[in-house]
Amino acid sequence: MESQAARILLLEPFYGGSHKQLLDLLSAHLDSSVAFTMPAKKWHWRARTSALYFSHNVPASPTYRVLFCSSVLNLCELVGLRPDMARLKKVLYFHENQLVYPVRKEQDRDFQYGYNQILSCLVADTVVFNSAFNMNSFLSSIASFLKKIPDQRSPKDVAQIIRPKCRVLYFPLHLANVTRLFPKHKLLCGVTGPSHTGDIIATLTDSTLQSGLDQQSSLNRQSGPDRQSGLEQQYGPDHRQDSPGKPLHIVWPHRWEHDKDPELFFSTMVKLKEEGLNFLLSVLGETFTDVPEAFLLMLMFAEAFATCRPLLDSHVLHWGFLESREDYVSVLCQADVVLSTARHEFFGVAMLEAVHCGCYPLCPNALVYPEIFPAEYLYATPQQLLKRLRNFCAQPRRARAHVLKVDVSRFSWDVLQAAFQSLLSL
Repeated sequence: MESQAARILLLEPFYGGSHKQLLDLLSAHLDSSVAFTMPAKKWHWRARTSALYFSHNVPASPTYRVLFCSSVLNLCELVGLRPDMARLKKVLYFHENQLVYPVRKEQDRDFQYGYNQILSCLVADTVVFNSAFNMNSFLSSIASFLKKIPDQRSPKDVAQIIRPKCRVLYFPLHLANVTRLFPKHKLLCGVTGPSHTGDIIATLTDSTLQSGLDQQSSLNRQSGPDRQSGLEQQYGPDHRQDSPGKPLHIVWPHRWEHDKDPELFFSTMVKLKEEGLNFLLSVLGETFTDVPEAFLLMLMFAEAFATCRPLLDSHVLHWGFLESREDYVSVLCQADVVLSTARHEFFGVAMLEAVHCGCYPLCPNALVYPEIFPAEYLYATPQQLLKRLRNFCAQPRRARAHVLKVDVSRFSWDVLQAAFQSLLSL
């Protein structure tokens, strides 16, 4: 659709991961829309400067009626630079919020990013969050966040001004039928995804979009015939996916960053090994190395992962980034349990993708997880997590025969499309 005739203006300063998936869905399914994006690099600079970029690179059009953007964009700056956009219906979508996004030390939190999001909410007409947890944590943190401003009394009614504009609209997953990749036990126990058809290679999001460090890619290439041969020597033919004696297959499909708590994950896996329990392990997910503040952390975690690899080597099936998206889906379909150890999660695309692929989820009883997962899939302490995994390792059939009680289809684009279309109508 030519921008001159478009009624819906879609802007995304960080066009990657879930941000890209959402914008692509909207672009493909909304009539009379046009999208302008920036590459998913240097997130902090996108948050600081994308308003200036879009103000100069989005042509004016008298046909625009609605503006949709993610909260990475400083919407307040944009409408100040482009008064013609101030008259549009302005919809702001929060994939995450910077008021409660975890940092290792509170003094490391950059006040500007959260402040930008508050200002953007004040000028938006509708503010949309991908979960109630995201919305409530943002609104309840505004007052204390603004108290950090020195030498002045912060306004007390900002949250009250923003709250009436807010609503929850879950992130839409584009789910394909993955049953062709299921092992027999998932088909037999009735673990089947929605009957949607489509190209499976186009369905995945965050967990497969970024390449890993060279070291991780090298380690990942060790998965293959030699790896399978080694596992067969250790476990015999029972390591095969459909064998009743196959050890429990655990998958951890998350970014290799501190907010996903890899320390808890690896310490738990090492404890299982020390107890002599059999299990197979797939450690997946991407890394982001182009954010200067995070670079040293990435090197630290890469080193930690490399240190843990030899300790767990006899259990590893897959390690690090998978080049093929279908390979990634295939691993999820063959796994038994998907594990989150996150200290931060506003929605959890990777966990829901894995559940769609028939994995039994284990999640912290915190963050967004109680909003999405029934209580039986939640753990409160590391000790509870260890106990659950210990029991599954001893009796893998308990996880494999379980009929999942998570309705992933309610997060599908097919279900949510009408709500998004209504949101972006006048």
